[in-house]
Amino acid sequence: MSKRHGRTLARHLRREWALAPPVVTTILFLLFGKRWLADLSSRLWFGVVSLWLVGTISVSALAVVRHAEGVAERVREPLGTVVLTLAMSGMEMLMIAAVMYSGKGAPALARDTMMAIVMIVLNGLVGACLLVGGLRYREQTTNLYGPNAFLGVLLPLSVLGLVLPRFTRSSAGPTLSPLQALFLSSMSVGLYAVFLAIQTRRHREYFVEPEAGAASAKAARDAHARAEAHEGSAALSAGGHGLLLVAYAVPVVLLAKQIARPIDHAINELGAPAALGGLLVAALILSPESVAAVRAARANQLQRSTNLALGTALSSISLTIPAVLTIGLVTGTPIILGLEPPEIVLLLLTMGVSILTFALERTNVLQGAIHLLLFLAYLMLIFD
Repeated sequence: MSKRHGRTLARHLRREWALAPPVVTTILFLLFGKRWLADLSSRLWFGVVSLWLVGTISVSALAVVRHAEGVAERVREPLGTVVLTLAMSGMEMLMIAAVMYSGKGAPALARDTMMAIVMIVLNGLVGACLLVGGLRYREQTTNLYGPNAFLGVLLPLSVLGLVLPRFTRSSAGPTLSPLQALFLSSMSVGLYAVFLAIQTRRHREYFVEPEAGAASAKAARDAHARAEAHEGSAALSAGGHGLLLVAYAVPVVLLAKQIARPIDHAINELGAPAALGGLLVAALILSPESVAAVRAARANQLQRSTNLALGTALSSISLTIPAVLTIGLVTGTPIILGLEPPEIVLLLLTMGVSILTFALERTNVLQGAIHLLLFLAYLMLIFD
């Protein structure tokens, strides 16, 4: 039995050939990255390094999603979605922290990245999921308790973390005083802990599919199980997926610091707005999770899709705010969190539209189009 288990594990490891490039790339950049990134004036060298880092991070992040979904399939919903969102949000938080330590203009990077995450998720990703699902199934249903629980926590955290610092007077600029930073950090972690307890224990039924979509969701899960059995991968346990998840996540975190230099160089050379850096970081780290959410919407699993999207935004805000404020307190760097007035208007409009979107059980392409319009408005404001 143990020999058979060993052969199965060896077969799985051979299939994980995609782990080799991230590991090799990470080792090379840890050894030679400082010298390679010191001079990016050559456009050819800049393009090679940028594509190399972006491609490696994308391959690793997609593998993280794949193994997080493997864990999710074995521990069932809603715990499976929690595992996936925490895995990705943990990477997001560590990447932002790493880029802050190495990138120029770091004090505002966390604010720009968190705003970009909220806009990409609540407008771009939610809009794409609703549009794809609406075009394919005309209407989709979701359990209203789940999205409203997410939005009920996301709204106060977003306003307190990204709007309130613009109006405080205890510190210079759109920043927080040490006492305010300590309070906001503690409140963010505490409130998110309460939410996780609600999601995984006390009110799990809020985050599972309504009966109308349960049959198609079960069919999708059965098809996934049959595909795994056909490929011989069903024997990989949740622990095996978890180990591989960590193995792929480590290169993402270590390479995040390296990619800060090409991002800064591109922004300076193009004369682009500083907020573009936050958008690029957010787009890079959200791309694999976006694929998972859209794929769930295409499989008529809108509940899982919204759990992924809204859960990503909530966990990112809840974990990133304490992380960056702690970095600021430790390093003595002022952390700019307060948004500019146009961004505040767009953030509050996004929250209001999201509440209206999930006020009814059924969704269609109209809601998707509205959210995508708001995302385009956000892109326009970055450049003008």
